[in-house]
Amino acid sequence: PHQEKEMSESKGITVKDVDSHQFVVQYAAHLKKQGKIQLPELVDLMKTGVSKELAPYSDDWFYVRCAALARRLYIRQGTGVGAFSKVFGDKKRRGTLPGHFTKSSRGIIRGCLKQLERIGVVEKMPKEAGGRKITRQGQQDCDRIATEIYGASQ
Repeated sequence: PHQEKEMSESKGITVKDVDSHQFVVQYAAHLKKQGKIQLPELVDLMKTGVSKELAPYSDDWFYVRCAALARRLYIRQGTGVGAFSKVFGDKKRRGTLPGHFTKSSRGIIRGCLKQLERIGVVEKMPKEAGGRKITRQGQQDCDRIATEIYGASQ
């Protein structure tokens, strides 16, 4: 019984142990500081989906979307562009007509995933499985940031 207690205390902190919003904001800042992610040309004009009227107000929205995708892949590997499009979708307001659910932009999601692949955070799954998964290096990066957040909150 005594050994089991020691094991649980020495267990590492993972992304699942910290608040998702804090993690995404901090990981986005980390990605921006690295400077390895290339932003699309018209990043300041892009809408994130059909349901949006304007482009995001934040200048760092692309980094935030990349961080959110990395977190989602950490938690559930094998997720593809179509599934992410559904996750980030929203209700489209149609004036006097009732709102309908619409998916988010698949091009932006694909662009984010390609950038994450390029820097070695994410990799493609085998063809028959489909989707993407987080790499070992990506997992270590995420766990390191989660540990920083956990340490600051204690």
